[in-house]
Amino acid sequence: MSFSSTVKDEICRHDINTNCCLASEFEAILRTEGAIKILDGAPTLKVTTENGSFARRFYTICRKLFDINPRVVVKKSSRLKGHVSYIIDITELLLNKEELVKYNLTPDNVSINGIRSNNVSDKPVKACCKRAALRGAFLVGGSISDPEKSYHMEIKCVTNSVAQEVRLNMEHLNLHARIIERKGSYIVYLKEGEDLVDFLNIVRAHTALMDFENIRIMKEMRNNVNRVVNCETANLQKTVNASVRQAENIRYIKRHHGLDKLPETLQEIAELRLEYPDVSLKELGEMLSPSLGKSGVNHRLRKLDDIAEEMHDREKNQS
Repeated sequence: MSFSSTVKDEICRHDINTNCCLASEFEAILRTEGAIKILDGAPTLKVTTENGSFARRFYTICRKLFDINPRVVVKKSSRLKGHVSYIIDITELLLNKEELVKYNLTPDNVSINGIRSNNVSDKPVKACCKRAALRGAFLVGGSISDPEKSYHMEIKCVTNSVAQEVRLNMEHLNLHARIIERKGSYIVYLKEGEDLVDFLNIVRAHTALMDFENIRIMKEMRNNVNRVVNCETANLQKTVNASVRQAENIRYIKRHHGLDKLPETLQEIAELRLEYPDVSLKELGEMLSPSLGKSGVNHRLRKLDDIAEEMHDREKNQS
């Protein structure tokens, strides 16, 4: 089961006992889905989903709000995987103007052929109803990526005005959403891990939230370990490269100039580097008598590099 399905199934297990939140979730489902369409010259009201838990929840909401038994059609795809679709037909609500007006759900306030009017109630919306509206929008048009792969949640809306409402609703609940247009639809999305955690909390997917957080913690730990390993590897490679360069320069000086002609301090460090090419600067310094710090050893080795470079330059000029 995908992470999206897990989240939706958990949301659907929570009951709603207040009519205001039932109406908000119902309205959000219709607006996001654009469920009212004109077929054969008459408006029809249908919601389609592949999620059985959501189909049962929507059926229950219709019964609680309007005391009706929606007609449910189950269709199985003829394709290889044979996905099952649930079509909940509540066209009879269009004949009950009083109920639709009561909950501000008249056809003018919902989408007809993907076009929605601006006749929306100006009455203040309670925080619980905003959360219910986000649940409805996500259940019918939302998806969330597997957190093991990426942090991304989106809700597909039929019109830009509906998408703007969803985004504004998220902003009121301190979520930082954005909108993009994709293939004629408008996508409201979140990409930050913190926003996704807050969203899961808002829609009451608390078990999924804990799973998400555990995955996020493990990913962060793996990333931190990888950063440390990469840093250590880079430092080790840098040390090895420097040691190889120093040994080559010292051997070049030995062949063309002789180490015995170097100052005693440089001769001593050069012989130690040739004898112990793999040890660190700190260890080289401890072998000296008297011992020398890391910066002092590095200074002497740099002098040897400079001498070798000068000898190379003279040799090029002479040739």
